[in-house]
Amino acid sequence: MIKKFQNIEFYIEKYGQQIIDFVPNLLTSILLLIVGIWLIKIINRAVHKYFERKDYDLTLEKFIASLINWGLKVILFVLVITQLGVQSTSLVAIVGAAGLAIGLALQGSLANFAGGILILILKPFKVGDFIKVQGIEGTVKEISIFMTKLNTFGNQEAIIPNGKLSNDNIINFSSEGIRRESLIFCISYDSSVEKAKEILLNLVKEQQTVFKQEDKMPMVVLVELADSSVNLGVRYWTKNEDFWNVRFHTLEEGKKRLEAAGISIPYPQRDVHLHTNNNNILT
Repeated sequence: MIKKFQNIEFYIEKYGQQIIDFVPNLLTSILLLIVGIWLIKIINRAVHKYFERKDYDLTLEKFIASLINWGLKVILFVLVITQLGVQSTSLVAIVGAAGLAIGLALQGSLANFAGGILILILKPFKVGDFIKVQGIEGTVKEISIFMTKLNTFGNQEAIIPNGKLSNDNIINFSSEGIRRESLIFCISYDSSVEKAKEILLNLVKEQQTVFKQEDKMPMVVLVELADSSVNLGVRYWTKNEDFWNVRFHTLEEGKKRLEAAGISIPYPQRDVHLHTNNNNILT
């Protein structure tokens, strides 16, 4: 019994002072944790109020708010651990090594992540825009941090990683609200160019959805003297929502009116000339 009390006294003498010295640090850490959590909540509310006043993409708002929240929590964790006596240099070294290993393992995902941030900040397109990228045309269905989804003309879903998307050329057909078309009609060399131009120009001008302003007047021009045809370019402006209807109508009705006027639309052809020598052998 006496020996047991001696052991207790030994441990009290050995660790008692360390415990007493550790208590202030523990209390300070608990207080720091409580105050830190309270401050993080205040900052998060301020961030949400800020985004409510700004017209940012909802996905970007959620991401930045989450990033700020977790960043503050990590800082608070490091401060609390340091206050408890853990060496901050060792902690930073461990976090750095872990970050390097994770970064090497997730290079592709990090590239997509960075691309998503650039897209959400720079806004080269938005949901509902019709774009062409990576050889794919479609309407933007969803923009997330790692990928973008397009709904193609054939109603398929195309999923494009944001890393490739942010480093590629993007054509946004919807951003300006109006589009200019240049249709090509081919006529034979024997047909009248002036008559064909008149027919096609009248066809375009009679459509109400085609712009008639001075700087956007429709026109028909000769664009090329090709091998088998004279190529006429029909150029006009229209709103995005009317673009396809005008295009389809102009192509179909243009062919009908040209044929009705006796203007032929040629197809590629080649003249072959045969010659004979004195031995009647064709060459």
